[in-house]
Amino acid sequence: MHNIAIIGGGPAGYTAAIYASRANMKAVVFEGMQPGGQLTTTTTVENFPGFPEGIDGTQLMMQMREQAERFGADIRAESVVNVNLEKRPFIIESDGGTTTADAVIIATGASAKYLGLEDEKKYAGQGVSACATCDGFFYRGKRVAVVGGGDTAIEEALYLASLAKTVYLVVRRNELRASKIMQNKLSEASNVTILYEHQVVGLAGENGVEKAILKYRKDTPDEKNVEIDIDGLFLAIGHTPNTSLFPSVETDDKGYIKVQNDSQRTNIEGVFACGDVCDPHYRQAITAAASGCKAAKDVETWLINQ
Repeated sequence: MHNIAIIGGGPAGYTAAIYASRANMKAVVFEGMQPGGQLTTTTTVENFPGFPEGIDGTQLMMQMREQAERFGADIRAESVVNVNLEKRPFIIESDGGTTTADAVIIATGASAKYLGLEDEKKYAGQGVSACATCDGFFYRGKRVAVVGGGDTAIEEALYLASLAKTVYLVVRRNELRASKIMQNKLSEASNVTILYEHQVVGLAGENGVEKAILKYRKDTPDEKNVEIDIDGLFLAIGHTPNTSLFPSVETDDKGYIKVQNDSQRTNIEGVFACGDVCDPHYRQAITAAASGCKAAKDVETWLINQ
């Protein structure tokens, strides 16, 4: 029996565990299949406060984990397979057994959508990224490509345009889906080239990404592939919040968990959410950690009131 079950082991989950454990609450953390979350797929993190020289993403997450353990958090390398939010206390079933808790903090994050290419796995951390604000700094004066045609893709392209020498925006359709105001901003960026009706079908390079292989009008098999010289490929085709375990928790039209009234409370009493699973806008380690702090404080107040 625990006071809090924290589902997810990224910056939000670990921070929630630190605050909960320091407040003498008995907290258990289920890390899932990717301990440390998405940050472990990046190399150097340079925008997390307190590390002027930057820090390896995996190392940062391991230090957060150790900090939570030092205060007494029960951190388990287990994946949750079912959560019963109908009964009190809540019942959490993992591949390691069954646990009960008075409160649940959902910190399962969101998964970036990828194209499904083998080359994306091959060059992960070596030129392939799903976060321009995380990794764009490494491409100052270089050539990059952004995949996508919505507002997020244009935001990423504009951000990278302020750093990189050349930005290619690879758009599958013959038009952009982005809002007019974003399209107008894009038209003012002189170093952005839009490649309409193109799809990335492969990547190449010896020590990282050096080329992107594009197919023009994929439905036309006789069209030849096009190669562009790039140093980095950024995916901006959306994220999928990891909420499949919680069908009764209210979400918005994009699937992100709704939190209520300037807190991390969900529509279910005793259930809270933090991190990317409830953040369709920022998706940064620092904002995830901040919301983890808020979730733990909210749980503390809730438990006292109970």
